[in-house]
Amino acid sequence: MNDVAPGTAIAVATSGWEARLALSYASRGQRTVVDRREHHGPLVVQKPLYPEGESVCQSIIVHPPGGIAGGDTLLLDVQVGEHARAQLTTPAAAKWYRSTGATSQQILRLSGARASLLEWLPQESIVFDGAVAELVTDVTLSEDAVFLGWDIVCLGRRLAGEKWTRGCLRHDLVLRRGGQRQWAERVLIGGGKELLYARVGLDHKSVFGTFFASAMHIPEHLIATSRAIECDEGEGAVTHLPGVFLARYRGESAEAARKYFAALWACARPALAKLSAMTPRIWNT
Repeated sequence: MNDVAPGTAIAVATSGWEARLALSYASRGQRTVVDRREHHGPLVVQKPLYPEGESVCQSIIVHPPGGIAGGDTLLLDVQVGEHARAQLTTPAAAKWYRSTGATSQQILRLSGARASLLEWLPQESIVFDGAVAELVTDVTLSEDAVFLGWDIVCLGRRLAGEKWTRGCLRHDLVLRRGGQRQWAERVLIGGGKELLYARVGLDHKSVFGTFFASAMHIPEHLIATSRAIECDEGEGAVTHLPGVFLARYRGESAEAARKYFAALWACARPALAKLSAMTPRIWNT
């Protein structure tokens, strides 16, 4: 594990497309609104949606090219203001293409102010054989903000029978609350390397993911309920740390990972945010 300072986690690519999207959310009475939206390049957000009422603003983040090539950089900067509630998701899997050497990068900077809710619930990332990818997620929360999110990675195009024999994936995650680091990890996986096959690594599995929730207090009943949830395929495990609830998936199915994490989210959302779990409609299209 290593700490990753915001904005300095990785070097900026010198070639390829650079796409940036900055969003901020504010509470206006009982309604959460997007009060700032700035974008550069091919990274945009669809119009705000309110499928569960005005208090939660749902945003669908779209990367029109559909794939990330060597040298491309995506930067998503999200700020949720006091008492605001924002849910972000994506319409499809992110595809990380084979590279001739240049690194492709995705940087997420997510922050939640006092009494806010921030949810980051993307579709999976498919890392093609030969891709060189760096994914950085930096979450900064105030003392009583709530964060719910997950990340799912598929190494190789499983349905096409592709194995991940070349390339490199670096994955950094940092979670801070009230200026103090709560959780940090750094994963570096090389195509065809021992970590892919070791029991303490991926154990020959091509799909892995992390569900993470953070709040001032994680109730014990949530942990007990979550540990009773089983994966249809693959392995799942739950870890409880002070103010942090983590779950891991390891297997061969992104669909199974997403179903497992959605079940955990359906338990965590009412317990931590006092909201029922309403599945985003975009997941069914």
